[in-house]
Amino acid sequence: MSSGSGSYEKYITMAASVAATAMLVRSVASELVPYEVRDLLCAAARSLRARVSSRHTVVIDEAEGLSANQIYDAARTYLAARISTDMPRLRVSRVDEAQGITVGMEQGEEMVDVHDGVEYTWTLVSRDGSNPGGGAASGASSAAAAAKGRGRLETKSFEVSFHKRHKDQALKSYLPYVVDTAKAMKDQHRNLKMHMIEYEAWTAIDLRHPSTFDTLAMNKKLKQSVMDDLERFVKRKDYYRRIGRAWKRGYLLYGPPGTGKSSLIAAMANYLKFDIYDLELTEVKCNSDLRRLLVGTSNRSILVVEDIDCSIDLIQREEGEKCARSSSAGEENDDKVTLSGLLNFVDGLWSTSGEERIIVFTTNYRERLDPALLRPGRMDMHIHMGYCTAESFRILATNYHSVENHAMYPEIEQLIEEVMVSPAEVAEVLMRNEDSDVVLQDLLEFLKAKRKGAGESIAANENGTE
Repeated sequence: MSSGSGSYEKYITMAASVAATAMLVRSVASELVPYEVRDLLCAAARSLRARVSSRHTVVIDEAEGLSANQIYDAARTYLAARISTDMPRLRVSRVDEAQGITVGMEQGEEMVDVHDGVEYTWTLVSRDGSNPGGGAASGASSAAAAAKGRGRLETKSFEVSFHKRHKDQALKSYLPYVVDTAKAMKDQHRNLKMHMIEYEAWTAIDLRHPSTFDTLAMNKKLKQSVMDDLERFVKRKDYYRRIGRAWKRGYLLYGPPGTGKSSLIAAMANYLKFDIYDLELTEVKCNSDLRRLLVGTSNRSILVVEDIDCSIDLIQREEGEKCARSSSAGEENDDKVTLSGLLNFVDGLWSTSGEERIIVFTTNYRERLDPALLRPGRMDMHIHMGYCTAESFRILATNYHSVENHAMYPEIEQLIEEVMVSPAEVAEVLMRNEDSDVVLQDLLEFLKAKRKGAGESIAANENGTE
């Protein structure tokens, strides 16, 4: 027993001695061998392993020089959606209260992803970049400086490994797939922005308008035709390029006030995940300022000019030419926004300054608009937003009270067909009370009063009185 115990202690002592000797040798090597030589030795070892191994590894660094590596950001987004919660260690974060908790990989963890039958292994690696060679700094002062800057100079990277016979597939198919998938995910979940003019420049705020095509009080067939048109537009990048036209689409929304034109614009933005630029023409001094603002809009955006017929007195093209000629006489004409200036951006040379853009004009009176604004190529789709119908009333009633059918519906729908009432007026009445019976009775009385008032107005006009 004592003999066995002595042998055990002997082995322990020998192992400790070997470990101490190895640490001493490593320390001496770190001090005496320059880091350039160590790097060469490490590189040779890696090269030898690569030749022997059947695996190939692609390194995706967090940054490329001073610029962020977009592929790294895409990989982080892509992997976050596919990460397994069975991992021993996970990293969680949240940078926006409006969004949920983001789960990500922790350093050193591995994750396996399969694409087109090929298995890819992802690893998150963190390295200390405090000195150029990646080895230990020489001297006490260098070590202290490295320790001080370690947190600041730490670099991260994703490493994705796979069988070497799939190298071309990984570079030409898998990584582009990761980037495209991450882009679609970001577009789907990103916060939309509403841009407005402030001090002659765009200022952005979060767009949180809840309107969607599901909640929009609009004719079902018309609604579907708008959605189909939007879907077709965003999928036709190559088509627009092939036919030599700017990748943009123009919509004219016209109809009485309160018929849902602004709600339709918000629904379009939420449907496509496009930002909105609200162009208030009264805030623009001249054509050059207009061009500067319009060029400053981003791709995948909706430019909105509401109430185009009355937001500003646009100088007609003939008058604009007169202004240009009279400028030589010393007249002050540089403070005007002309119709030609607006049209040049809608479908002139300036319209090619961006891609995947939608332009929306709204008006209560289409007949007041210059015909030049209305032709195809400028306003490609004209959408009439009319008064409330029985169909749109049912959508509103479902939205506000979750009531799909009621005993008062037939009488209400008959009155809606007889009087001109906007969806906004109906919605206002439906919001007065949370009791559906009470609020529908209120709506019934409101519509009867409106019909009576319309009848009295007609009678007064027929009798020639006011």
